[in-house]
Amino acid sequence: MQYLLASQSPRRQELLSLIVPEFHVCPADIDEQLCPGAPLENEVVRLAAAKAQAVAALHPDAIVIGSDTMVTIDGEALGKPEDAADAARMLRLLSGRTHKVLTGAAVIQNGTLQTILNITEVTFRTLSASEITAYIATGEPLDKAGAYGIQGRGAPLVKGICGDYYSVMGLPVAQLYEILCL
Repeated sequence: MQYLLASQSPRRQELLSLIVPEFHVCPADIDEQLCPGAPLENEVVRLAAAKAQAVAALHPDAIVIGSDTMVTIDGEALGKPEDAADAARMLRLLSGRTHKVLTGAAVIQNGTLQTILNITEVTFRTLSASEITAYIATGEPLDKAGAYGIQGRGAPLVKGICGDYYSVMGLPVAQLYEILCL
């Protein structure tokens, strides 16, 4: 059976390789706009499923895995920052506070869709303006939801987590493993 990952994220590829040694990357081309007023928990699962469905439509005999991750605080979804100023705004918002990372995953296997929702709480240290500026200067925050990567140079920003570390990186490895029955 062929496994397909409906994402070109290097992190998701790295994580999927922990449980599926051989797979192909087949990025989904979908509209990732959020539905206004819809619960963010539902949206992250909807987007993961849409990615998997788009790829499964082209490869009906494969096992297709889609995923989506959102950083949320005060009911706001923090996507990838538009620029350095937006990244600084997000990091100031997260500084010294606990936020949620929502990760949705979807598996289409033999025409059946199964979904996962993982919610992990992440607490940041209180960050100084110079720490925020230095972190943004690395370039790392500019392509990460919520303007940080827990697995990279953003690690020192994180005081603690309650939940699944791998879901914060972008893929709920243990839950996905259980669905795939490997």
